[in-house]
Amino acid sequence: MLSLASADYDAIRLSVKVALTATVLSLPFGFLFAYLMTFVRFRGKAFLEVLVNLPLTLPPVVIGYLLLLSLGKNGWLGPLFDRLGIQLIFTWKAAVIASAVVGFPLLVRSIRIGMESIDRQLIHASRTLGAGGLDTLFTVVLPLSRHGIVAGSSLMLARSLGEFGATIIVAGNIPGVTQTIPLAIYDYAGSPQGESAALALCLVAIVISVVVLTCHELLSRRLTRRD
Repeated sequence: MLSLASADYDAIRLSVKVALTATVLSLPFGFLFAYLMTFVRFRGKAFLEVLVNLPLTLPPVVIGYLLLLSLGKNGWLGPLFDRLGIQLIFTWKAAVIASAVVGFPLLVRSIRIGMESIDRQLIHASRTLGAGGLDTLFTVVLPLSRHGIVAGSSLMLARSLGEFGATIIVAGNIPGVTQTIPLAIYDYAGSPQGESAALALCLVAIVISVVVLTCHELLSRRLTRRD
């Protein structure tokens, strides 16, 4: 019979917490990057696009190691956080950063697809009627990009729930502190008697993923009906 231990419930709660936090914190930046890539012309745009999409091609372990070098005590940003009294490495906050970096390209690409489908004549008409850049952004671009925002948020949320490689490097695998569902499954998979526990968490991960995808479909259909 499949059952969950108290540590498994901690891993489930932490996974949801990390995924939601990473998605919410990344959403404004993802929208900004998508807007820059879609509507603004500037030098270095190709380089910025490559930089944003780089986590899609890099192994997550490489991303985790680079974050460890950057945020560690001897890293580039580590001394700054130490002076501010902020500890990131081997905390759930590091897991949030890892998930945000790995899932950010999916968020940006989805929002950008939504923005690219906007009729430019609507934006031109808004400017012609006297709307400023911010007015056009919030009254035209943002509402018409909502399909991409919903899709990107769902993809990033799902990706964050399954993040493993970068998280284990920068946050570690500490039960009750930084151990998420994938990390707990990894521990059980290496245990001779952990098969049933690993299977139980796999089923939980499947259920959560189905819920996320179902919510995405329902939101998308509701937005389509409104359109």
